[in-house]
Amino acid sequence: MKDKRILYVSSEVVPYLPETEISSMSFETPRMVNQLGGQIRIFMPRYGNINERRHQLHEVIRLSGINLVINDLDMPLIIKVASIPKERIQVYFIDNDEYFKRKATLTDEEGNLFPDNDERAIFFAKGVIETVKKLNWAPDIIHVHGWLASLLPVYLKEYYKDEPLFNDSKIVTSVYNQSFDGSLNKDMFNKIKFDNISEDAIKTLKDPTYNNVMKVAIDYSDALIIGSEDLPEDLTKHLKDSKKPVLDYKPKDEFGEAYAEFYNSEVLS
Repeated sequence: MKDKRILYVSSEVVPYLPETEISSMSFETPRMVNQLGGQIRIFMPRYGNINERRHQLHEVIRLSGINLVINDLDMPLIIKVASIPKERIQVYFIDNDEYFKRKATLTDEEGNLFPDNDERAIFFAKGVIETVKKLNWAPDIIHVHGWLASLLPVYLKEYYKDEPLFNDSKIVTSVYNQSFDGSLNKDMFNKIKFDNISEDAIKTLKDPTYNNVMKVAIDYSDALIIGSEDLPEDLTKHLKDSKKPVLDYKPKDEFGEAYAEFYNSEVLS
């Protein structure tokens, strides 16, 4: 992995949010690559319940200041950065007052999904790609974790298909069973279509359930990792039918060698 550039895009990362399967692997995987001599960047949303003072987040003025168009509205992009203590790993935070200031991640106090989670996912995907363009940092691999990050593959390969910085980038998506009940905003399909993304690419998002959101990520990834011991049967079948390289589930205490080998032999080969 020496000198390989790997971009990690995750909906949650330890130590900024509580430990879950996703937040834990979104920290452990880049730490492993870092120790093997790879170059890494991590991106996550700057939710309002992340303590900026404790984690020493600060705004990067040179990266902030552009507007992203989401469903015909201009939304300012704010970029903050912090370093994970003792690891020399930089984490970039995608922020916007409208989408991420509230003191919660994905649901309200009653556990209901925020109605604008679809727009937050679009904003996050575009925000990551625009920031990496500003950094002029061409990743060899982009590794996606969590459903809020799962629109990145389709945006990169459809909306940003003519962006030369990503010509050689390979997308890996980890598929977890950390899902949500019901569905996201029913207008999600039209909001993505507004970005001139073909209907065929996102037809499953006419019903934006967790499984269907992840199916679009699978369809637009180059390789896949099973991140949970048990996945919904529907997703397991979709992974199999994709005919793409798939790494079976590996627990946290033994994933390192398997992930490194998968990156080298299946993704970068």
